[in-house]
Amino acid sequence: MSINKKYSIEVRVWIEEAEGAFLGIGKIWLLENIQKTGSITNAAKEMKMAYRQAWQLVEEMNQRAESPLVEKLLGGKGGGGARLTEAGEKAISVFYEIEKRIKEFAQKETQNLKF
Repeated sequence: MSINKKYSIEVRVWIEEAEGAFLGIGKIWLLENIQKTGSITNAAKEMKMAYRQAWQLVEEMNQRAESPLVEKLLGGKGGGGARLTEAGEKAISVFYEIEKRIKEFAQKETQNLKF
């Protein structure tokens, strides 16, 4: 008697640079929150992450990217802030595009899965 089991192939995508992890879903969420809130502080709060950790992740991404993904804005009346550069916006769309293609491939492979 055989029982029909259902399997699926799951993948988690991240992009490596020579120094280590460059972009994964967590950093993408951080970039999106910086874009949405206009600051690293608020992005960190939104993600229930310590400001220091968010700041370190931003520094790491900026160093590992060909050009910075986030630029800090100097404080004025309302204080400073941060915004994504063109490279930062592109990083988000490229990441999601790669992730989508890899997940589609995994889904196709799932249909051929037999044990």
